[in-house]
Amino acid sequence: MGDWKTTDGLPRRRRHRALSPLREHLRDTFWFAPTAALFLVFVVWSAATAADDAILTALRDAGDEDAVSDLLGIAEDAKTVVTTISAAMMTFIGVVFSISLVAVQMAAGQFSPRVVRIFVRSRITKATFAVFLATFVQSLLVLTSYDSQRDPALVASIPLVQSVLTLILVGLSVILFVMYVNSTLRLMRVAHVVDLITREALRVVANMPLGVSAETPVGTSSSTGPGSDPDLGPETARIAHHGRAGVLRDVDIARLVRMARQNGVVLRLVPRIGDFVVPGTPVFAVHGGPVAKALRALSFQVSVGAERTFHQDLGFGLRQLSDIALRALSPAVNDPTTAVQAVDRIVQFLSSVAQRPLGALLHRDKRGTVRLVQPVPDWTELVDLAFTEIRGCAVSSPQVTRRLLAGLDDLLGAVPEDRRAPLVRHRTLLTQAVERTVPEAADRAFALHPNRQGIG
Repeated sequence: MGDWKTTDGLPRRRRHRALSPLREHLRDTFWFAPTAALFLVFVVWSAATAADDAILTALRDAGDEDAVSDLLGIAEDAKTVVTTISAAMMTFIGVVFSISLVAVQMAAGQFSPRVVRIFVRSRITKATFAVFLATFVQSLLVLTSYDSQRDPALVASIPLVQSVLTLILVGLSVILFVMYVNSTLRLMRVAHVVDLITREALRVVANMPLGVSAETPVGTSSSTGPGSDPDLGPETARIAHHGRAGVLRDVDIARLVRMARQNGVVLRLVPRIGDFVVPGTPVFAVHGGPVAKALRALSFQVSVGAERTFHQDLGFGLRQLSDIALRALSPAVNDPTTAVQAVDRIVQFLSSVAQRPLGALLHRDKRGTVRLVQPVPDWTELVDLAFTEIRGCAVSSPQVTRRLLAGLDDLLGAVPEDRRAPLVRHRTLLTQAVERTVPEAADRAFALHPNRQGIG
């Protein structure tokens, strides 16, 4: 998203990777890794077949029929193992992933439907499924390579290298299966789920720009508050969305900056990442110049999907953490400890953006000229997203109210003076709600005592 990243507190410029949007989109799919594995296994099998043919030709040229007979015996023994693998692997895949789907359904019901994407994006899950399928296909291909001829002088194929490759894939499948089970069990634990969500959210924060630079490479960004936007020039046109309706997932920042520079204009993204757009919704405003014919294709530089993603969405992590806390506080679940764990991470996320400029990102070209303005949530919006719904549901749970008060107090000590107002507002509203709801004075005092562990 941004081009500034810090190491030991020092800003460092980095260029946008051209395949970044594509890579993120592929991570949100489950078909790419298995498809790539199937293609790769055909390539490897072809190479193994060529190696087997080369070995057989070399032995015949050397007149070593005893060695050919030995290889035939070894390959015949391996055939039994390969046949067993071929018969069992697809059944194994079906059983394992049927259980996994049940686990995903349970996690979605326990935490939030939004966490299902964690399972979809899991690299170990994709790698396991891909290697399982590759092993199954490899075993079938090896079986087609066996020759019914048993005479060493007449046999046309001895799939020795192919059989060894199949056994290697089986060993890799076993290792990945153990890792996959461990990963799946971890994803069913709330602490690990909220940790993954927080790490993804903090990665978005880390990729946000930190400041303004006079000379920056193409796509380099700076960020500013809503009241400090540069003079973009008069708005000359708006480009509407012409694709399918859905959630705005991300935009191709590097290409948009390049298009704006080539046409001498400034582009402003009208909706925020995560907004729902329909055909006809304005997605870009053009400032400072006429609308060239090339700019009419701007709507094709946005990605619209069925759900939000982390790629450029600053508030999506808070949305998921809030959903988990709300689900835990519902009467059907009644798990305040899980809500406290979610609040822990909410405070962590807000602390990470407490000192950062918010409101808009300014993406600049290589001459330092602003070419793309991208709106992002400001501090007040993030605080409201983090606490409003949880505060309304936490009044009857002293464990959560104590943790909320402690978190708000910690944030009040960490943010600049001009960002204290929304935190004070939420603290006051929470205190008033507890005082109205809890009848006993001792219970009110207990519920309003800040504690970072809630009750413990």
